[in-house]
Amino acid sequence: MTGSRPAASFTADDYRARMERAARAAADAGLAGLLVAPGPDLVWLTGYAPTADTERLTLLVLAPDRDPVLVVPTLEAPDAEKAAGAPALTLRDWTDGKDPYAATASLLDDAGRFGVSDNAWALHLLALQRELPGTSYASLTEALPMLRAVKDPAELELLAAAGAAADAAFEEIRKVRFGGRRESEVAADLAGLLRRFGHSQVDFTIVASGPNGANPHHEVGDRVVEDGDMVVLDFGGLKDGYGSDTSRTVHVGEPTDEERRVHDLVREAQEAGFRAVRPGAACQEVDRAARAVIADAGFGEYFIHRTGHGIGVTTHEPPYMIEGEEQPLVPGMCFSVEPGIYLPGRFGVRIEDIVTVTEDGGRRLNDTARELVLVE
Repeated sequence: MTGSRPAASFTADDYRARMERAARAAADAGLAGLLVAPGPDLVWLTGYAPTADTERLTLLVLAPDRDPVLVVPTLEAPDAEKAAGAPALTLRDWTDGKDPYAATASLLDDAGRFGVSDNAWALHLLALQRELPGTSYASLTEALPMLRAVKDPAELELLAAAGAAADAAFEEIRKVRFGGRRESEVAADLAGLLRRFGHSQVDFTIVASGPNGANPHHEVGDRVVEDGDMVVLDFGGLKDGYGSDTSRTVHVGEPTDEERRVHDLVREAQEAGFRAVRPGAACQEVDRAARAVIADAGFGEYFIHRTGHGIGVTTHEPPYMIEGEEQPLVPGMCFSVEPGIYLPGRFGVRIEDIVTVTEDGGRRLNDTARELVLVE
């Protein structure tokens, strides 16, 4: 997330409301407050994303009974002051040679338990523990897993726009030649299309051809795509600060009956997962619905990952559509529905849409063809 920027449409009041909501959620969870380091949580709460990783302490301190404070190095304070959420908080800067941990400790309950953003540096957390040995800490994902999960209308609009941009990229990539080209060349085309349609950040462009498609997280390489290959395309990134993530599987030339059958099965599973989306249903019900279709057809052992993950200011975040996750779905939640079948040494198939929960079901944010697309 470092260096990315949220959409300019969010105001100081929007960020103030988010920080107040987070502080209330912390209190409801029995926490004395939240300590938020640079990363997606800080971007979502304040609109501030430092331009580079740094060992200097930057930390947002949220507590239910105090105004929010952003501890920031003096040399980075001018950038922090420009953040859209800056008017909603107090900046406390520190200069090199001074002790930022003592200054931060004065903001904290010396016997409190705090939620800490998952990407906080151990260097900083251990230093705070030395200053306040009576404190304890929990990861923010563990303590408040649903903090960013429910999107407001403006966020939903941005996610829909990111999904539409990814769809536009797919409609163009299906027109290019695949056969005889390296996976890396097709991936470069795909990344260029995402940027052309408005993505400021491309997080991944998986092009997994033939047997490489059996690896869900295949790293693009120099394998030459051949006639007769099934090719899994999985791509996404950030547009105006919000994520896209979609998968489609295409085929170079005419597929075999088996390849068509497997693809149709994954499409049926993806539809079943989507149909399971409704307010009040547990996240695991989406996974169960998609997985049952594949298992009933005898391919259960070849569906080797969860059915979905949340998306927002990052492309992977809670909630997760996985067995054991009993969190109920709430209107405004956004997540992927992406079942797959992976036959080792042969080929793989995955179909993925981003879905948002509505008042009476779900709505897809991706609309490209889910049928098997043939390419040259």
